Amino acid sequence: MSIVSSTGLGSGIDIQSLVTQLATAETQPQLNAIQRHRDTASARLSGLGTLKSALSDFQTAINALKDGSAFRAHTSSSSDESKLKITADAYAATGTYSLEITQLAKAKKAVANVEFTGGVTSALNSGTLSFSAASGDSFDITVDSSNNTLEKLRDAINKADGNTFVSASIVNVDNATHTGTVSKLVLTAKNTGTASGFTVSGTDDGTIGGNVSLSQLSDTNLDIKTPAQDAVISIDGQVATRSSNSITDVLPGVTLNLAAQTEVNTPVTINVGIDNDAIANSINAFVTAYNKLNSTVKNLGKYGGSTDGSGSGNGALIGDSTLRYVATQVRQNTTGTVSSASGNFNSLAMIGVSIDKAGVMSLDSAKLKTALAANFQSVSDVFSSTDGVATRLAGKLSGLLQSGGSIDSQQTSLNKTISKLDDQKDDVNVRFQRVQAALQKQFIAMDSAVGQFKSTGSFLTNWINSL
Repeated sequence: MSIVSSTGLGSGIDIQSLVTQLATAETQPQLNAIQRHRDTASARLSGLGTLKSALSDFQTAINALKDGSAFRAHTSSSSDESKLKITADAYAATGTYSLEITQLAKAKKAVANVEFTGGVTSALNSGTLSFSAASGDSFDITVDSSNNTLEKLRDAINKADGNTFVSASIVNVDNATHTGTVSKLVLTAKNTGTASGFTVSGTDDGTIGGNVSLSQLSDTNLDIKTPAQDAVISIDGQVATRSSNSITDVLPGVTLNLAAQTEVNTPVTINVGIDNDAIANSINAFVTAYNKLNSTVKNLGKYGGSTDGSGSGNGALIGDSTLRYVATQVRQNTTGTVSSASGNFNSLAMIGVSIDKAGVMSLDSAKLKTALAANFQSVSDVFSSTDGVATRLAGKLSGLLQSGGSIDSQQTSLNKTISKLDDQKDDVNVRFQRVQAALQKQFIAMDSAVGQFKSTGSFLTNWINSL
């Protein structure tokens, strides 16, 4: 007989319900204990994840202060951006400068005087067209039956090996008498400056006849539209000549982008300074991350409160040694003096960063601004020197967050524990099925015996009554 129906035929007992209750009574205490352990482990695992996230955010805020990059933010301005635009990098030299632009750098542009009446397919004589730059670079074009038209010559110039300094193009314009259209070859230097200026010489070899001699493309037959020219500037009375209008090596860390010449005795004023607002923003990010970490640590270790500060119960990491270590180390390394700081400032409190009795950090922007003006390097040292606050904290956080560190090790151990508890739960469920099957078998046998007894009793009762 398979699994019995809900009511025994012989006894009238709800066998299925009774068997389930008995099997549950035997196995449920174990399942409850396993689940309690699993819930505890899961809560701790979640708490460690929350702690790790807050530490990572704090580490990000610290890194910008540790490597000093936050203190290398600069502002830059030009009094006339129509003539000069500037940008300053992290290593710019601060100061105010007066700059005159005497001459802009230009790329040489030349148009061949010869008119190609047949358009881009006009034929040329065969021979050699040679190009050379003032820098010393050069290349030759051999003109033969494969490329002796204007458009093919243009392509050959642009694709030539060794051509680093000139580009060829074609324009279709009116002829000299304005009675028709002709094509002309245009040669333009790829870069500005005199070093990128070029010369051209053409020699026919006479093997292929054409309408145009290569000598007609030589320098003597070129109309120079724009001569090669260097940029010339004067900064605080000192002259500098450069090949480009984007100059990066006159003022360290400052890029000068020249746009137009300045009028005589009307220089552009350049200001390069420390970006105090950007520095304050970086320190504010540190303050915000510190307070988030401090709040997270408190909630995770709270007695009688949940991890989000509401409801009942303890924090997920109450009594955890790692949590206590984090709270102690962060507080000590943040509030301690900095032995490696130069100047008069050697603590966060002295530059406007303070912590109240509740452990909440705040920044006094006015005090920070005063400190930066008084001794910029000393303020930077408070964070980024060898014993700086950010340097010390970065070392502690690196150990906590690294693979195999205390948090990672606990997470690995808890994951293993949860896996084992899940296996134990599966084992108990298998045992429940076995107990249920055994009890069903016993109750089925009992119900069958009761049914037989009832049948025999009914027979005897009927027999006696019939006497």
